[in-house]
Amino acid sequence: MGRVINPDSAGKQRSQLMRTAAELLRNLTLKTELDDEAKDMVSSLVYCFREIEEGIDASAAAWEKRDYWMKADELRERWSWTGRIADELKAMIFSEEWHNLPALMVRIMPYVSDIKITKFTRKPDVWQGSHMRLLRERAPQ
Repeated sequence: MGRVINPDSAGKQRSQLMRTAAELLRNLTLKTELDDEAKDMVSSLVYCFREIEEGIDASAAAWEKRDYWMKADELRERWSWTGRIADELKAMIFSEEWHNLPALMVRIMPYVSDIKITKFTRKPDVWQGSHMRLLRERAPQ
């Protein structure tokens, strides 16, 4: 019997999510004002980075099953920024401190700088409604 290959591996999903994040950041840099679509885009970044963080644990667990502990730790360390950035973006959104967005975008850019975007492939329905969905997560005050 041949080797089973999962076409929807955590690594492939991570690549797709990073591409989405790169396109969102590029679209955000083209915005001249902070409108509802921009807020949806920023909220969608939170979801992208959360999904990447969740996939890292799955990938690291696969390495650990094979006793590649150092490789698993290296993977977790290399991608540890995703959870932190997602939390910072979420906190910024919940507190309505949109003036902090440019600084956060500058911090994210180095992580997506190697992704070349010659053509936008993500449609607006990827991010539409993300802002309201994220706001619904906020605990009632």
